[in-house]
Amino acid sequence: MAHFQLICILPGFAGIAKDLNTSVANVSMTLSSYFIGISAGQLLYGPLLDRFGRKKPLFIGLLVYILASLGCAFVTNIDTFIGLRFIQAVGSCAATVASVSMVRDLFPVKEIPKVFSLLMLVVGLSPMLAPTVGGYVTTYYGWHTVFFILMCMGIVILVAAQIILPNTFKPDTTISLKPKPIISNFIRIVKVPQFYTYAFTGAIAFSGLFTYVAASPILFMDIFKVDGTTYGWIFAFMSLSFISASQLNSFLLRKFTSEQIIFGALITQSVISVLFLTLAINGLLGLYETIAMLFLFLACLGISNPNTAGLTLAPFSRNAGSASALMGAIQLGLGALASFAVGVFVKSSMLPMVLIMTTSTILALIILIIGKRNIKKAITTSDDEIVIAH
Repeated sequence: MAHFQLICILPGFAGIAKDLNTSVANVSMTLSSYFIGISAGQLLYGPLLDRFGRKKPLFIGLLVYILASLGCAFVTNIDTFIGLRFIQAVGSCAATVASVSMVRDLFPVKEIPKVFSLLMLVVGLSPMLAPTVGGYVTTYYGWHTVFFILMCMGIVILVAAQIILPNTFKPDTTISLKPKPIISNFIRIVKVPQFYTYAFTGAIAFSGLFTYVAASPILFMDIFKVDGTTYGWIFAFMSLSFISASQLNSFLLRKFTSEQIIFGALITQSVISVLFLTLAINGLLGLYETIAMLFLFLACLGISNPNTAGLTLAPFSRNAGSASALMGAIQLGLGALASFAVGVFVKSSMLPMVLIMTTSTILALIILIIGKRNIKKAITTSDDEIVIAH
C-alpha cells in the first residue's frame, strides 16, 4: 500500500503543479515529506508493535492513513499538500513495519531472504500497476480522484487486516514506551555489527531507487517530454526489472550465500553506475538508452535488497518490531535525503540523478567491505569469550 500510494500520483505531478500554482519540482518535494514521514513513523510503530502485538498499532496507522488520504483529495495549496503527505506516510508505514516484523515472527532465519524475495513479487506489482492506473485516472478523472481511491483501499485493508490477519506475536508487556528505554533499545540494536553493516549497505544502495522514483517525473515528462500515460507505462516496464531480479534471487540462493549475492550485486551495480555516469557526462543518452541503463541498475537492487533485509534482521527475534522499524527508518531516511537532493538539483539534466545514484552505490560497497570485517571481529571475540568462559 505504501508503495502504491507513493507512486500512483507521479503521473499527476504536472496537473497538481498547475492546479496548486507551483512547479513540478516543488510538487516532487511531497516525495521528501513522504519519506520523512514514513521514516519517522517506523520508529514510532516499532516499539508499539513489540509492546501491543501487530494488529492494534496497524489499526491506528491505517486509520490515520485513511483520514490523511481524504484530506489530500481536497487540498488547495502546495504547503498543505506536503504536510498531509507526511501524515499519510506516518499512517501507511504501520503496514510496512508490521509485515516485515511478521516475516521474522513466522519464518526461520535461513528462509527470510527467500520470503522477502516472494514479498518483492507482491510489492513489486505496485510500481508496475500504480503509475499506469494513476496515469489513466488523472487523465480522465483528475488527480484528486487518486486520493479517493487510496482512501478506499485503506478502508478495505483495515477491515481485512482486523478480520483475517493472525496474531503472530504475543505482546511483550515488559517493553517500556518511555523515550529513554526506547532510545536505549534502538542504540543496542544499531551497535550489533551485522545490523549496522547490512542495514546501511542496503539502505544506501537502495537510495538509488528513491533517487530514480523522485527524478523520474522530471526526467521523463520534463526532459524527454513524454505524456503522463506514456510515463506510466515506462515506469511499469522499469518495475519489471526489479521484480524479475528479486525472483532470480530465489534461484541464486540455491547456489550462493546471501553474503556472496550482495557483494556480487553491488560490484555489478557499481560498474553499471560508472558507465551510466560516463555516458551521461558525454551526452550519449537518449530516451531508450536511459531506460536501458536504469533497467540494469534496478535489477541489481532487486537481487541485493531481499538479502540485505534478511541479514539485517537475522540476529533479532524478541524485538524484531524495533529492529525492522529501525532498518526501515534508516532506509527511508536516506531515501528522503536522496529525493530532497533530486528536488534541489534535478531541473533540466539527468546528470545530477546519475551522480547521486553512482555515489550511493560506491559508498554502499565500501560500507559492506568495512562492515564485514567488523562482523568477523565480533564473531571472533564472541568465540574467544566462550573459550574463556569454559
